[in-house]
Amino acid sequence: MALMSYKCPNCGGGLVFDPDSQKFQCEYCLSEFTEEEMKRMEEASASPAEEEKAVLEEEGTAPQEGDSSQSPETGEAAVYTCPSCGAQIVTDATTAASFCYYCHNPVVFSGRLSGDHMPDFVIPFAIDKKEATSRFLSWIGKKKFVPGDFFSRDQIEKLSGIYFPYLIYSCQVDGQAEAEAEEQRTWVSGRTRYTEHKRYQVERAGTLEVKNLTRNALKKSNKELVEGVLPFDMEKLLPFQMGYLSGFQAERRDMDGESFAGEAEQEVKQYTLDRLRSSMDTYSSVRIKDSSMEIRDPRWQYALLPVWVMTYGHRAGGKTYYFAMNGQTGKIWGRLPVIKGSWRGCSSAYFSRCLQRL
Repeated sequence: MALMSYKCPNCGGGLVFDPDSQKFQCEYCLSEFTEEEMKRMEEASASPAEEEKAVLEEEGTAPQEGDSSQSPETGEAAVYTCPSCGAQIVTDATTAASFCYYCHNPVVFSGRLSGDHMPDFVIPFAIDKKEATSRFLSWIGKKKFVPGDFFSRDQIEKLSGIYFPYLIYSCQVDGQAEAEAEEQRTWVSGRTRYTEHKRYQVERAGTLEVKNLTRNALKKSNKELVEGVLPFDMEKLLPFQMGYLSGFQAERRDMDGESFAGEAEQEVKQYTLDRLRSSMDTYSSVRIKDSSMEIRDPRWQYALLPVWVMTYGHRAGGKTYYFAMNGQTGKIWGRLPVIKGSWRGCSSAYFSRCLQRL
């Protein structure tokens, strides 16, 4: 499998995607490159598959024979060699981008994002780590009874930018509903109160365009975590380019649209019925008697979407807690540890100092 490490043409340093400038930046000489320049560099360095395979075997970047590691297709760990320093990189089956733990150069496992696993779209990170950390400290500063080590310096260093895989469902729905509706009118004349009931047979029909129903496509991920940061602004979807992963971690999908087909269709049909029902709100009461929904042109697309994630293993309770933030919109989702019956003893000034150190 090919390991891609994007190198600066000026100094040879590692290139990473910078959310602030939306450009690719060298961490050493601070050179910046646009998306178009990165595409040209990728095309210039592209080689036929057989030639690439031979180069990988020669350089030792293919899985090492003789170890306990296996290829990603087996669902077990695999070992690769960092193209920058030669250190071994251990990954599991779904990791698509990571860092070398020794030289800290970003690497992209391009072979894991090819063929059926090639994403259609990506939303690049719009919030960098400094901003994500600042927002985390501001958020946690408003919470009571949270253990201090949850937001310690060592813990904050674990905040990671990860591209999670999502499947996006779109379709058209032809819907029809028949209902019995009633209008009620009451008035008083003299000493008499009158109530008038009118009943109607009501029909509604229409076509609904459904776009971007989103589902987590990674079995091992915490569903609450990756769906808790939804929604993303899907108007910002870009055609997938491998370079956006450089400098971040990424996971590839291990679920397909068939896993969610029944659930998605049911949700779409119910949503369509609710829309038809809401068009009858002018009546006093409505009872749906019959309805039919036909789904046309269903399609699933695959996107990598940005999430800042931090996990915390609480020693006292033995549970794992999560903090997640949408890397595009900044929406926060978290499950926090709590010290019951005691105040953590941290003042607002403490958090102000933390923010000033960023």
